[in-house]
Amino acid sequence: MNNLKIALIGYGRMGKEIEKVALSKEHVIQARIDTLEDWVTQKSLLLNSNVAIDFSIPEIAISNMKRCLKLNIPLVIGTTGWYEQMNEIEDEVNLKNGSLLWASNFSLGVNITFHFNKLLAKTMARFPEYKVHIHEIHHTQKLDAPSGTAISLANGIIDSNELLDTWKLEESHEIESSYLPISHAREGQVPGTHEIRYTSDIDEIMLRHEAKNRKGFASGAVLAAEWLVGKKGFYNMSDVLGFESL
Repeated sequence: MNNLKIALIGYGRMGKEIEKVALSKEHVIQARIDTLEDWVTQKSLLLNSNVAIDFSIPEIAISNMKRCLKLNIPLVIGTTGWYEQMNEIEDEVNLKNGSLLWASNFSLGVNITFHFNKLLAKTMARFPEYKVHIHEIHHTQKLDAPSGTAISLANGIIDSNELLDTWKLEESHEIESSYLPISHAREGQVPGTHEIRYTSDIDEIMLRHEAKNRKGFASGAVLAAEWLVGKKGFYNMSDVLGFESL
């Protein structure tokens, strides 16, 4: 992979972690966009970037995506909270012949967990005596709930189980039959823990991923940026890792 000129959109803790990983791989941080003014003052730097990586906030994610598409800059977006407008953005990418890659979580381990979650869900759909529940834990600075990762896990299960119509955020761990409950906790500096539990009267099966730090998210985002350059279309992390063909 040739050295990339990367624009960082959002320069908080994740942006700085991505910068460390990118520099360790001898890529160049071409621009750091963290305010509305930066889009103006750093526009020439942005236009000279090979790819942008967005870890900003949900409130501006859609406008950031549209700005990058208008400027014809390939974008890797790790910001969550915009998925209700997924179809709109995919249409925009196709209309503009653009390049966009999204993921609710860029960690390699989490994406492997996504893959096995779907495989497990297909198996467990044959055994309705097992009720499924998702629990996620994050640091106290994470205000949105459930996490985007938990929602992706839930959708992977629902797609494979005709008994489940949707997911719902639950304060308790009570398990219902018509929907998939997701509970959450906010504790200390926990980077992210996700548990999928299948419980029956006689036993419990659990799939669990626990992040130790933010480096895994940053490494995955840089890997995605390397993969996206030179491609056109609307992608996610499954495309990067080739899981759709398994």
